[in-house]
Amino acid sequence: MKITTAGALVALSLLAAGCSGSGGAGYGDDGFGMGSGYAGGDGMGPGGGAGGFGAGGADGIYQSYLPGTNISDRVLFAVDQSTLSPEAIAIIDQQVAWLRQNPGLPINIEGHADERGTREYNIALSARRAAAVRNHMVASGIPDSRISTTPYGRERPVATCPSESCWSQNRRAVTVVTGGAGV
Repeated sequence: MKITTAGALVALSLLAAGCSGSGGAGYGDDGFGMGSGYAGGDGMGPGGGAGGFGAGGADGIYQSYLPGTNISDRVLFAVDQSTLSPEAIAIIDQQVAWLRQNPGLPINIEGHADERGTREYNIALSARRAAAVRNHMVASGIPDSRISTTPYGRERPVATCPSESCWSQNRRAVTVVTGGAGV
């Protein structure tokens, strides 16, 4: 019984910390401190891509950036949408400028969804979100061959709580640098 009570307390503490909005450390895209292509510590992610690990800000919003920049690596989407907002387009345009300055770096666009809806629906929605970012980048001159996409659906939340404050952070597409040591 002690293990059950202790386990429940730990789970409750983690849930409260994830939704507190206190500005504590953010989680990587996999929800365990390691983002795909971004990691804490030395900043080296899978595939040798350098990255910046973000933390929750004063408002508890998770944020991370393209390597060596203050350019956000993610854009957010409205509920059930894969249309790029003006804010998303502005961020992607900054990413495109950075990609032009770093022409040898391949990237992966990860599509994500919040926890609502079926797994199948969220995988399809996250694929459309990743494709929307890819299409804008290609239309802006980034070669299609540099860009891959991965739909994760709701499987990799950066925030976990049953409210819009968390769901809105999980409706995203993340640009991950997948190669290129020395960035």
